[in-house]
Amino acid sequence: MKFVVSSSELLSSVQSISKVVGSSSKSMLPILDNFLFNLHNNTLLITASDLETTLLVSLPINTVEREGDAAIPAKLLIDTLKEFPEQPLTFIVDPDTLMAEISWSSGKSNLPCAAAEEYPQMPTIEDDCYSITISSNQLLEGISKTIFATADDELRPTMNGIFFDITTEDMTFVASDAHKLARYKLLNMPVERDCSFILPKKPATYIRSLLKDEYPVILTFNDKHAVFTSSRFNMTCRLIEGVFPAYNSVIPANNPKKIIVDRVELMTAVRRVSVFSNQASNLIKLKITGNEIDISAQDLDFSTSANERVNCRYEGEDIEIGFKSVFLIDILSNLPSTEICIELADSGRAGLFIPVKEEDSDDDLLMLLMPIVIGV
Repeated sequence: MKFVVSSSELLSSVQSISKVVGSSSKSMLPILDNFLFNLHNNTLLITASDLETTLLVSLPINTVEREGDAAIPAKLLIDTLKEFPEQPLTFIVDPDTLMAEISWSSGKSNLPCAAAEEYPQMPTIEDDCYSITISSNQLLEGISKTIFATADDELRPTMNGIFFDITTEDMTFVASDAHKLARYKLLNMPVERDCSFILPKKPATYIRSLLKDEYPVILTFNDKHAVFTSSRFNMTCRLIEGVFPAYNSVIPANNPKKIIVDRVELMTAVRRVSVFSNQASNLIKLKITGNEIDISAQDLDFSTSANERVNCRYEGEDIEIGFKSVFLIDILSNLPSTEICIELADSGRAGLFIPVKEEDSDDDLLMLLMPIVIGV
């Protein structure tokens, strides 16, 4: 294999998939510490895998003398490429000695490689699979607005990812850790049949970093694997098997108390006051009285306390409710609008946090937070 490539373009390509390399503690295959290079038809395909997730990017190569395949050490390659300004690099891989030579205008380096045949093959999902097409921006929005709410619970693995709930009317992304829940719904996205799967948090993080600009992504899946295919990348991952909890049943339907408040103002106030909350409970209280939210916290163990008032729009009976401050900050940080509506029924039921936006929007975002019982 012999070709000439731009140093910056190659670095950008390998960095985009580098997080997969060595990310699985379960793998004992040294070959997975390498990138797999496949050079054919003036296109360099670069693969990274941890057995659970496989990422592939393509890079067009203008100058190719010999095609071929090889596994190149990932860390050594990235560390090398980082030290180059933009310039052409010549790669020569000897399949007999399994050595790779990288040369440039003023020098060269040599590094060992491995046979491409040792690299595990990407799984196929031809059996009982289903495909849909979604735009990269829509997929990015769905993942970004829900991934923060995923759990990390060995006893409930189905909650350790994003649930894709696809119906003939819309596509819904849901994540929950049993304390908070995020639901992002894409309206007017009809498909031929109802289907669903749970995408693990790790591959969701990988694909979120790859989604840029606007282009179609083909999503193909069955009950065990999913493949995300675009003109920029290809990702195959193992899905979480099992049944996601019935999330609609935990979303309260009747919430007569509706408070409109500036999101950033509320979030910054909560951040300041939460410093004085008890470190074990992180309890922060919101008391809504008229057009004002009084935010308070205290730690009796250290005799510290704080409170701050934020203006709001509210018509109804006074209500006081407690939340875990770190979860409340999570939700407020991930809501996109300037103003939000907090919907409450009473101090013992979950609060809903909904962005205030135009009515004709083609998406719907809702976040839920379970309260903490306020001691008497």
